[in-house]
Amino acid sequence: MSAADLRERQRPLKAAYREDPASAVQTSTATAVVDQQALTATVGTWAGDVVAGLHPATGGDGTEACSGDIILQALVACAGVTLASVATALGIEVRSASVTANGTWDARGTLAVDRDAPVGLTDIELVVDVDTDADEEKVARLLELTERYCVVARTLAEPPEVRVRRG
Repeated sequence: MSAADLRERQRPLKAAYREDPASAVQTSTATAVVDQQALTATVGTWAGDVVAGLHPATGGDGTEACSGDIILQALVACAGVTLASVATALGIEVRSASVTANGTWDARGTLAVDRDAPVGLTDIELVVDVDTDADEEKVARLLELTERYCVVARTLAEPPEVRVRRG
């Protein structure tokens, strides 16, 4: 897609959101069906069901998806799409690109081995490998805007309040 095609596709959306800011607020929903016997949660996605289970470090056998890995997968997917969109908007030709996320977590926290050990990812590094003829200044701008506009990266950097309630 060209930069002009992207602008044309987004133009009516931007105009509508400027005119009615409330129309830009979207609700995304995901649902998991829990299986206590199997210790899994099955999430329906557009690409089919994903069965999440325990990570091997917490007693799983590695045959189900790990929720921590799913967070990282969402991050690289979002960062990749954002990178492609930003590169297109800036007129930067990318021959190839990959995005890798490395996350660190302490199994003691989720297993309640140590009450002071954190639960969840505590450190995430996003590594972008991009092959382009663009100069370093343009690549730096590309990475800066990718980080700024990636929904998942922004959500992790500035987490919303999460409330658990009975449905």
